[in-house]
Amino acid sequence: MKLDRLMGILTVLLQNDRVTAPYLAEKFEVNRRTIGRDIDALCQAGIPIVTHQGTGGGISIAEGFKLDKSILTAGELSGIIAALKGIGSVSEQSRIERTLDKLGANSDAVVSLLEPVVIDLASHYKGHLTEKIETIKGAILECRFVEFDYFYEKGENHRHIEPYIVVFQWTSWYVFGFCIERQDWRMFKLNRLWNLSSCDEQYVPRDIPPEKRDFNSHLTDDIRLAALFDKSEKYQLIETYGLDCYCETAEGLYFEVGFTNRNYMIGWLLGFGDKVKVLEPLDIADEIQSIAKNILSRYPEQGTLLS
Repeated sequence: MKLDRLMGILTVLLQNDRVTAPYLAEKFEVNRRTIGRDIDALCQAGIPIVTHQGTGGGISIAEGFKLDKSILTAGELSGIIAALKGIGSVSEQSRIERTLDKLGANSDAVVSLLEPVVIDLASHYKGHLTEKIETIKGAILECRFVEFDYFYEKGENHRHIEPYIVVFQWTSWYVFGFCIERQDWRMFKLNRLWNLSSCDEQYVPRDIPPEKRDFNSHLTDDIRLAALFDKSEKYQLIETYGLDCYCETAEGLYFEVGFTNRNYMIGWLLGFGDKVKVLEPLDIADEIQSIAKNILSRYPEQGTLLS
């Protein structure tokens, strides 16, 4: 996009004493004529750009218009770089790389780009995820409706929403917006929505109620689970819920927590096999017992299986 390129050229000029047109053309993957037009556009916008002819010539910004990187501390720049690397795992990589390159354009950069933190926010479906995020971002910027097929525990349906925010929370990516079918604010998990498209129809942005901006409120812990785990599963509980999530007893590890999704909770418990016993709620214990019986019925006696 031209605006992105203009901002990129301006940043390079602010961080360098002088650069050449061929250098800018190569860096931004355009021809020298396009760079010339971009320089003219920046001049018209009031940026004091000076061109120098002959040997050692080039393009620069008048003195007094330089970027003072001391407005950001090393810690703040380090945080920005780490965040950009995380976003780069689900965004167009070249754009993120250009931004990182701008931050370290000079050898005297106050922080190394070798940030010792790796953040990968992608999933198994990285390609689809990147495409979805870019589509939704574009729709948000242009105030366009999006529509998609949504798959969830009650089945599937087609949704038409006003998108407002792309959210990474609870280890997953979501789009937050106003659902036309439900006439309310909703969160939709990106891995569950498919056949996504941005519509030609535009919407007039609404004010998001403050209470709706608390994304944790969209997933409430309505189901309280009490269970007794085998002591061998201590590491699993600590990995998911932290060091103080259980009480050690003579019978095992007493664990209590809230869940939002009943089916998810049952699946999570079944993953522990015979290393857990549900104490409450009793209907969950009964359902797990029923599932165990159904699993057993799918497997004949060993002798019958081998005959």
